[in-house]
Amino acid sequence: MSTKTIKFSRKDSAQFFRTLNKRVNDYFKENKIKKTGNWRLHLKAVVMFTLFLAPYFLILTLNIPVWGYLLLSIVMGIGMAGVGMNVMHDGNHGSYSKKEWVNKLMGSSIYILAGNVYNWQVQHNVLHHTYTNIHEHDEDLEAGRILRFSKHSKWQKHHKFQHFYSVFLYGLLTFNWAITTDFLQMYRYTKRKLSYGKFPNPVMNWSTLVVTKILYATIWIVLPLIFTSVAWWQVLIGFFVMHYVAGVILSVVFQLAHVVDEADTPLPDESGTMKNTWAIHQLFTTVNFGTKNRVVNWFTGGLNHQVEHHIFPNISHVHYTKISKIVRETAKEFNLPYNEYKTTRKAIISHFRHLKELGKQPALQM
Repeated sequence: MSTKTIKFSRKDSAQFFRTLNKRVNDYFKENKIKKTGNWRLHLKAVVMFTLFLAPYFLILTLNIPVWGYLLLSIVMGIGMAGVGMNVMHDGNHGSYSKKEWVNKLMGSSIYILAGNVYNWQVQHNVLHHTYTNIHEHDEDLEAGRILRFSKHSKWQKHHKFQHFYSVFLYGLLTFNWAITTDFLQMYRYTKRKLSYGKFPNPVMNWSTLVVTKILYATIWIVLPLIFTSVAWWQVLIGFFVMHYVAGVILSVVFQLAHVVDEADTPLPDESGTMKNTWAIHQLFTTVNFGTKNRVVNWFTGGLNHQVEHHIFPNISHVHYTKISKIVRETAKEFNLPYNEYKTTRKAIISHFRHLKELGKQPALQM
């Protein structure tokens, strides 16, 4: 990752964001509603935690056959992704509730998802939301040498096949959180003194990471080994299946918003300044998908409304459908893009088509 300072243009003579911000604020004032979560989010949180944790307690308390254990592991993976997208995400953005302690509690659910609050807030809130789709600054575009998510990344011969093998690697997302990613990120972020808010005490930060990893392994591996009759290798397979299901869901949802044909990957000029203001930059680098599909809206926690989320990350996802009309019309008024795939299927096709294009040797790209 580059340490070069990036600045966004301050030239917005038409004052797009000021106009949009006022209109969205007026919507909440006129309807006398809060920007944070409401009963719909609270009910959804109960459903997602139930999907995630109920199978776990069934495994601990009932004598379940191996096939049932694996089936429940799949359900836990779906619930795991649901908690991440609907509860943890809003909590760590401070949009779940008006009360800070509630946001911290819900954001801390990442610890039972194998992640770490500090690392996630730096990677997502700071790097991704600030430097969206900017090469060497947005870590969501970084996949080492194995995948190429940006035309600015170095091309490798095996990338020509990435549209075939990528989906198999997506399932390793949260599994990698559990074993390696968090340690590498904490080392990197601490060294660069990055933080979302006040920089935490490094000793406390590392201690929290180690303790929560031990507790995580105890909950998901040690306790099933002690309280169930399932063989150790079956426990590990179930653990992996849970993570793999969650990883595929989360990775695909994330990629459909930024690694698709419609999403731009601009670079700064020689002085480190981006062409557009931050808000306008979000319109060029972010894409919505399947926003008319109620199931997709509900399950993805509004992550299919990425345009609204990136411009207003402090607003809970339960409001995105309502404010999307305001954002769309304001963007059109100012002759700015509002990128959207009408269906999730079209977004998925675009993603893998884009991966195929990025997999071509640059000199051969048309």
